[in-house]
Amino acid sequence: MDNIHVFVVNFLISLILTVIFTKKLIPLIKSRKFGQRILEDGPNWHKPKEGTPTMGGIAFISAILICFLVNIFILDFSQSYKEFVCILNVLVYAVLNGAIGIIDDLAKIRNKRNQGLTPKMKFAFQSIVAILFLVSFKFTVGIDTSIRIPFIEGNIELGFFFYILAFFVLCGFVNAVNLSDGIDGLASALTFSVSLLFVFVGTIYDNTPITFLSASLLGAMLGFLLFNFHPAKIFMGDTGSLFLGAMVVSFSFLANNVLLVLLFGFVFLCEAMSVILQVAVYKITKGKRLFKMAPLHHHFEKCGWSEIKVVSVFFLINLIFCAFAYFLVI
Repeated sequence: MDNIHVFVVNFLISLILTVIFTKKLIPLIKSRKFGQRILEDGPNWHKPKEGTPTMGGIAFISAILICFLVNIFILDFSQSYKEFVCILNVLVYAVLNGAIGIIDDLAKIRNKRNQGLTPKMKFAFQSIVAILFLVSFKFTVGIDTSIRIPFIEGNIELGFFFYILAFFVLCGFVNAVNLSDGIDGLASALTFSVSLLFVFVGTIYDNTPITFLSASLLGAMLGFLLFNFHPAKIFMGDTGSLFLGAMVVSFSFLANNVLLVLLFGFVFLCEAMSVILQVAVYKITKGKRLFKMAPLHHHFEKCGWSEIKVVSVFFLINLIFCAFAYFLVI
């Protein structure tokens, strides 16, 4: 099967299954009263959203995993064991992050507040999973420890320091995607833009692992957005956002350029940096704030932007940076 067919088949399967699973999941979660809690110090205009079903990430995670099972039968992985292991590494890493999200979401529901695992516990789990991913990827697929920088000829060999960089990139961007999941449809739309980029990369460069993963993710995000776009009928929860963060950052490893995520994940990076800068300025100045509210999407909401405008503008900006990533680096 060529990569065009791989894209079409997996996009459609993922899209259809995500729609079906999400539609079934909403009443189930409502019946169990697994609703989203809103932080007391969060945006007061989000209070009406309290009680909206959460953990919707289970729907698109399930859809993507079923796509993988289907592809075991329709793709001839016996002729390309490396491609199979490559996909498996990414999915295991993403699912393990999703499992951390499930634990976190269930803790929030049990404690009846919008705080589950402590930041230290969450980072500890994410660190273990990131290290396991790097070790597995190195010994099963292989990792090029050099990096490419735009407009600089040749690669820069980092050796062991590459793994330190890769570790912080993995953990950092998983949490950056998690931070972006603060308004209806934002994390889903941004992930959609990244998936769109790698659909082109995978099909044009005949890369089956990238084509499969990006097509499955593209269909899943389109299907989930039907329910997650404003006004959201369901939230993905940390279950979904941590899974998506792992998927997004993994594309940089599949493209053999770990720093590429700084371009195609530009808005995610801005979201994370806004929180870091907000905390730093607050501590240094003893009470002053750089933004009206962090993460960055809340700042623009405070400036009077609607959720739909924030999502639309952020999506277009990230799409532009995805184009930069394609034409300048890939």
